[in-house]
Amino acid sequence: MEYRWELAQKPDNTPLELLRSSLGVSEFIARLLIQRGVTTFDQAKEFFRPSLGDLHDPFLMKDMDKAVGRIQTALEEGQKILIYGDYDVDGTTSVALMVTFFNHFYTENIDYYIPDRYTEGYGVSFQGVDYAKENDCALIIALDCGIRAHEKVDYATKKGIDFIICDHHLPHGSIPKAVAVLNHKRPNCEYPYKELSGCGIGFKLCQALAQELNLEDHTWQDLLDLVAISSACDIVPLTGENRVLVHLGMEQLNANPRGGIESMIELSGKKGMFSVTDVVFVIGPRINAAGRIEHAKKAVELLLSESGELAEKASKILEERNLERRELDKHITEEALSAITENNFEDKKSTVVYDKNWHKGVVGIVASRLTEHYYRPTIVLTESNGKAVGSARSVKGYDIHEALTQCSDVLEQFGGHQFAAGMTLEIDNVPKLQTKFEEVVSSTIDPELLVPKLEIDLEIELSAIDEKFWRIIKQFAPFGPDNMKPVFVTRNCVDGGWSKAVGGDKTHLKLDVVQQDNPGVKISGIAFKMGHLEKEIKSKKPFDVVYTIEENEWQGNVTLQLMVKDLRFS
Repeated sequence: MEYRWELAQKPDNTPLELLRSSLGVSEFIARLLIQRGVTTFDQAKEFFRPSLGDLHDPFLMKDMDKAVGRIQTALEEGQKILIYGDYDVDGTTSVALMVTFFNHFYTENIDYYIPDRYTEGYGVSFQGVDYAKENDCALIIALDCGIRAHEKVDYATKKGIDFIICDHHLPHGSIPKAVAVLNHKRPNCEYPYKELSGCGIGFKLCQALAQELNLEDHTWQDLLDLVAISSACDIVPLTGENRVLVHLGMEQLNANPRGGIESMIELSGKKGMFSVTDVVFVIGPRINAAGRIEHAKKAVELLLSESGELAEKASKILEERNLERRELDKHITEEALSAITENNFEDKKSTVVYDKNWHKGVVGIVASRLTEHYYRPTIVLTESNGKAVGSARSVKGYDIHEALTQCSDVLEQFGGHQFAAGMTLEIDNVPKLQTKFEEVVSSTIDPELLVPKLEIDLEIELSAIDEKFWRIIKQFAPFGPDNMKPVFVTRNCVDGGWSKAVGGDKTHLKLDVVQQDNPGVKISGIAFKMGHLEKEIKSKKPFDVVYTIEENEWQGNVTLQLMVKDLRFS
């Protein structure tokens, strides 16, 4: 894929020099920090040493006092509480978090509920409310959903059931008439950080309850690993409070993983310390697979498992479901790519494909795959309960939720955010959506956004990459949205002598890199899917290379290498 390279501008000299001198770091490190909004010594201290003391007071969130008060009433009167969460990673970790918290002091009157993806759909369902009524629950705590559940909340109220909503999705119009609505994005909420995951909102409720009930700190601090998993997999910005939660949660995940997660990691075969990337690609898909293939309650059971035997049994089920999911994903992606070709959709500005036989549980993944392939706003639809349902994925810089708003006349319902969304419509309206969505995207998208941008933090010489530089770069973790792993460009490079195509089919390229004007400094690199460039590289043709820095361990030896993102011949 062709990329457009964009090198970050160098900051003004005054703040750069002040930060460099106050920290005693190189200009390169100071520039990286300023790019991340770190401009003072105190901000740098907070950035490099996240602590629980950096967390905001949970009672700054609108309605937190109401939520805590209603739960206190339930505890005093012995009322049964239903913990309700969505079927994805954020929802299931939220439920596991809240159940774990209550199990410290209120085990008997806690139940939980996960809606079925296929029979109930996303969010709060009427079936879920009926379940609460049938099981004598007086209070429902909805996590990672509920901000648009007006009818369901009203339905519950008529049945004598109160609602507390903990959601991080954007409100749409009025707020449901629940006892309390915890959502930092709602109007007039003065909570200072606006990017928590759904599980993060639930965590703040647990923190507030622990304070009000005078519980021991471990009752809420031991939940940080679940918040880290939800934040990583829900792709929220790893800035501010999220960075603190994920940093501390990852420490807990690596030092003392709960039984179910440890069993899942063992079955995956992943060795060594876990990073945010590992959570996204190892833990996330296995938790999600439960809801995509069977029922997400299995994921909650795993996250709550303490005994080795139960955890192993639950994780084996998720491992099997994940393998099924991967096969479905591969098969449907191939069919969708064929459909694009057969219908001559390659030259459009958008993609909308439909097949009634595609598995509903993986259409979101397939939409992501198609977006990666063609790099344009994409919708993948299938049939469920007589309707067309599906998922949308966008390209960076284009608001797909706003595009769907302009297509609302052909949609029955939709929701999401600027990068991803879900929708339901009449099957007969699928061709209308294909036409309308293409019209909207074509008229509103900047053509430049249809070429993926490779954002480069710094131009450096290979000689800058030493152990001290790498030691500081590692402390920029956890990496994720708005705090990505630093990307560098080095120019005028040539083959150092042993670059070669590798892999069974010579698909990839192992590089031996030096700069023309400093051949004494050499570093290895790996460029995936660039094996076809071997001949040009070995001809000593100069090139510029964009990369991140990684540790490479081989036979007990750890060296630094370039993880190549792109290269261009000079």
